[in-house]
Amino acid sequence: MSFAKILTRGVLGLHAPQIEVEVHLSQGLPSLTIVGLPEAAVRESKDRVRSAIINSGFQFPSKRLTINLAPADLPKDGSRLDLPIALGILVASGQLPEGCTNGYELVGELALDGHLRPVSSTLTIAIACQQAGHQLIAPQDNSLEIGQLPQFQAYAASHLKQVCDHFQKIHPLDPVVLIQDHDLHHYPFDLADVKGQLRPRRALEIAAAGGHSLLFRGPPGTGKTLLASRLPSILPPLSAQENLEVASIYSIANTRHPFGLRPFRAPHHTASAIALVGGGCDLQTTMRHYKQLCDKLFRNTVSRALELNFENG
Repeated sequence: MSFAKILTRGVLGLHAPQIEVEVHLSQGLPSLTIVGLPEAAVRESKDRVRSAIINSGFQFPSKRLTINLAPADLPKDGSRLDLPIALGILVASGQLPEGCTNGYELVGELALDGHLRPVSSTLTIAIACQQAGHQLIAPQDNSLEIGQLPQFQAYAASHLKQVCDHFQKIHPLDPVVLIQDHDLHHYPFDLADVKGQLRPRRALEIAAAGGHSLLFRGPPGTGKTLLASRLPSILPPLSAQENLEVASIYSIANTRHPFGLRPFRAPHHTASAIALVGGGCDLQTTMRHYKQLCDKLFRNTVSRALELNFENG
């Protein structure tokens, strides 16, 4: 077989759109071309994939390789596409059985020796994968994030060879273990730490019991942050849906939030209103648009100059 299609996911905010990695082998000089609006990290994956395949005991095909990342109008960033690209090359070259990856989605960054490194937004990808009815294979270091998702079939691997052995039915991977209630973390602060302050404590208890909002107002050093940081200790634990929503946000930021705990954030008092709601620009997107604009202006300038030269004989 000279064609293979592997499913994976991209990240767009809190959403994880599906990406199809299409690999085609054809006759010609050995080369590898990646199309489909890849960012720099994706274009560099060809060197990581080549070394990982060779160091995992497989042959890198000496043919012309064309890799398409569909849909082509969706920007592809990050290194999470390394694993699906490597599997696509192995299936297209006949080193893995045809159709062995049906029903699976794969994410993971490859080291040069074939080991899998963790990637961000794994929980967001797992939620989208579960909604699509697919199974997921991800790096071992991301298993704790995926383990927060109930009733989901997922596998974790630490090396490319383990993933290949799974599809060859030599050594099947073990499913990711679901995090149980006894694995819940304990909140490090307690309202009992507050001595005195009877009226503010009463306000905290009323707000916690009725689900009300609170506004702290006063000069610095009067205990506003201390009181606010103790409020989660008298709130009920996060529900399953709330925990997934919180964990998805932390997963996108490539950090892990303790399972079951309500988050507490203390921004600096000089932070602007825009900064509080996560404002700002995506520098990579801005630079890409700037480059496209410069290229367009350059092409128009060259075209106009050629027209003037042609008119002037």
